[in-house]
Amino acid sequence: MAPMKLYGATMSWNVTKCAVALEEAGAEYEIVPIDFATGEHKSPEHLARNPFGQVPALQDGDLYVFESRAICKYACRKNKPELLKEGDLKEAAIVDVWLEVEAHQYSPALTPILFQVLVKPMLGGTCDEKVVEENLEKLKTVLAVYEARLSKCKYLAGDFISLADLNHVSMTLCLFATPHASVLDAYPHVKAWWAGLMERPSVQKVAALMKPSA
Repeated sequence: MAPMKLYGATMSWNVTKCAVALEEAGAEYEIVPIDFATGEHKSPEHLARNPFGQVPALQDGDLYVFESRAICKYACRKNKPELLKEGDLKEAAIVDVWLEVEAHQYSPALTPILFQVLVKPMLGGTCDEKVVEENLEKLKTVLAVYEARLSKCKYLAGDFISLADLNHVSMTLCLFATPHASVLDAYPHVKAWWAGLMERPSVQKVAALMKPSA
């Protein structure tokens, strides 16, 4: 069977979020670059993959999936459903809880920081330090909750790796490309959790993919 195709660029943390899940799930896939400079993301061909003209998009045969978190879940369901703990109602519920926390607490605090520090200068703009500081405070509030959780178990959903952990990888790698990675220093259990994730081959491979644009 042909490998799945992940459309996008490794400079996008939403694309590499999917790559981590695909790697960890042991899926066969290839990354197909989309050239934003030429407007390829708005071409009819790409709009057929993602009607919002964004990345990522995943093609698996005649199936197209867009939205990064949906792609991650699909990769796990197809290749390694234990990353979602499907089949165990209670454990799956806790995985879902921490998937939602990543989507609605962690990412909203971190995204403005990454945009201001990494993306805005690439677009010719200037980093707004006030926005960075405000969101660092939000991130610290989130990390305090993570610290309490990770003092009780090795991973977010329990003593097992899950997609809830993996979905944090790409944006946290981007955080380490900023001067603000030291925000984790006040949270020893979070740092230990992150160190454990960094040892995983899937994470190391995606970190290497991201380095040229970090």
